[in-house]
Amino acid sequence: MTHASDAPSHRGPSGKTLVILVSIVAALGGLLFGYDTGIIGVALLGLSKQFVMDDTMKQIVTGAIIFGAIFGCLGTGPLSDRLGRRRSIVLLGLVFVIGSVLSAVAQSVEVLILARFLLGLSAGSATQIIPVYIAEVTPPKHRGKLVVMFQLMVVFGILVAYLTGFALGDAWRWMFALGTIPAVVLMLGMIVLPESPRWLLGQGREEEALGILERVRESRQGARQELDEIKEISARPEGTWRDLFSDWVRPALIAGFGIAMFSQITGNNAIIYYAPTILSNAGFDENASILASIGGAVLLNIATVFGVLMVDKIGRKRFLIWMVPGSIVALIVMGILFMGGAPTSAAGQWTLVACLALYMAFNCSFGVCLWLINAEVYPLFVRGKGASVGAFSHWIFNLIVTLTTLTLINALGTSGTFWLYALISTLALVFVIRYIPETNGRSLEQIEADLKAGTFFPKDRRKSASSGEAAVSTS
Repeated sequence: MTHASDAPSHRGPSGKTLVILVSIVAALGGLLFGYDTGIIGVALLGLSKQFVMDDTMKQIVTGAIIFGAIFGCLGTGPLSDRLGRRRSIVLLGLVFVIGSVLSAVAQSVEVLILARFLLGLSAGSATQIIPVYIAEVTPPKHRGKLVVMFQLMVVFGILVAYLTGFALGDAWRWMFALGTIPAVVLMLGMIVLPESPRWLLGQGREEEALGILERVRESRQGARQELDEIKEISARPEGTWRDLFSDWVRPALIAGFGIAMFSQITGNNAIIYYAPTILSNAGFDENASILASIGGAVLLNIATVFGVLMVDKIGRKRFLIWMVPGSIVALIVMGILFMGGAPTSAAGQWTLVACLALYMAFNCSFGVCLWLINAEVYPLFVRGKGASVGAFSHWIFNLIVTLTTLTLINALGTSGTFWLYALISTLALVFVIRYIPETNGRSLEQIEADLKAGTFFPKDRRKSASSGEAAVSTS
């Protein structure tokens, strides 16, 4: 049965123009995610003046969006498999609008927590479905940079949040209300964009899938060849949650869950959420704290742009191996600066600002790669559910970090907290080397073939190569 709203049309943009348009409009969900998670860092300064909040309540208000995101990311996988990627993104845009308006008019901390929970539902959904949508529409050779566009919009949203907070001062209601603008643009944009051809084919709508592939690929022959590859893979019925945990899919689950976990427990969002508070405790006034955080966000955006340019050239894994050591050094130096209390000299304070900015820039490598890896590594028949698990890992550990950062600082001291994050970052680097495959330049179907062959992990591929060489030499 053909649905008119999804019927292929050759009018309008096609080829690279359409691919870029798909990625930009869809990645607006990333901007919303970044804005709504970043704005709380500056809004807390104004909220604390209107509502009585201790450190525990500040952590609850900040963590409410993350708590909602946990439910959002788990529910979106099955929803997007049933309704389609495009309709699911329109729906999450609507929830963004409702949550932003409710946040802006909240008259109590309880209502604000509820509103932030709703924003979390949509933010969690965005992290699950949007990277999958982009990965399923875009060609393999451009897939990396275009999926990473989602993360670029996330960090751009954080920068916009800091700039908005600085411009509006204590007007926190307007800070939340402005989140409705990109949400409406996202909804309108997705209405006119095509559905995922892989999802359409899974629904038995082959002609529509081919029509969309022809619009986003360079040739009709290439579109037909890709359709045949997808058909071969998608002949298997939609997988269950049990299938996701089967032996041959488990390596993808380890990679996707693990990279998402380490993106959080290395402290990235703890710094983003509480940077103004940390800098205020170090002796900066409120405006200087926000300005310093803006500087860090600018460097974070520059580093993410660098990641967009490099991730399809040097690969996902190598990019992580290049960047993570820099974040470890920055954390160690920050821990040294806080030995004996907050730095009091101007040199010490501005060294702290520089290290915060460098940490955010180097640690962004996780943000650049985690959504991309989670969109690539899972087989088609469980990709929606797999991406949900990756997003769940991101959000559950984000919640843990958010609810414990200020408590950790009180218990371990600021130095101890930074050194703990440095130790975890070192473990993350070991994980990347051992358990993250290189997916650069390979089709989603080729990655799935590695899973089936048992050569997904780098160490397994090396063993397979060694066995093959041994067999040849023996013969």
